[in-house]
Amino acid sequence: METSTSTSTLKPLAGILHSTLLSALVMIAPILAKADDSTHHHASSSKLVQIVRENTAQFIDVNNVKGAGYQPLFGCVSGPDHGAMGIHYVNLGLVGDGLLDPRTPEALIYEPVGKGRRLVGVEYIVDAATWLASHDNTPPQLEGQDFQFVDAPNRFGIPAGFFELHVWAWRENPNGAYVDWNNNVSCEGQ
Repeated sequence: METSTSTSTLKPLAGILHSTLLSALVMIAPILAKADDSTHHHASSSKLVQIVRENTAQFIDVNNVKGAGYQPLFGCVSGPDHGAMGIHYVNLGLVGDGLLDPRTPEALIYEPVGKGRRLVGVEYIVDAATWLASHDNTPPQLEGQDFQFVDAPNRFGIPAGFFELHVWAWRENPNGAYVDWNNNVSCEGQ
């Protein structure tokens, strides 16, 4: 009989405990979700990052760039005081067309790893004068991301000013998916 008394006493206690645990989980779930998000690639939900990944996956193997018109230029680009960009494989036909299409970046960016190459991101590039002449002097933007203006003279030896936007779709950048220099990319692996 003590067992039935204990069971009948425990049932309300179990109900209270269950309700308390559910309430606690409901209250901390948003905190846990936010903490979980910070450990993932912070740009993975970005529409532009997703577009880049969907349209450049075939270039994870650097051997696939040959038939697509991309060629390595500038060597491996290191940051002025930290980070790097990597080796830019540029499609000069796309750079010179004055157009921007999120599905076809003008440059693919690879990090050297021994004799191999690891795709880390892309860069969109457009001649500033050509762009501004046909866009009412409005700088370019893709999926809400503003391009940066790089004036001439510049370290690439490009004679005219241009607009550019990096997208670190294949390598997380601790400073953001659209920042030029990536501290997680290095030129030392050559």
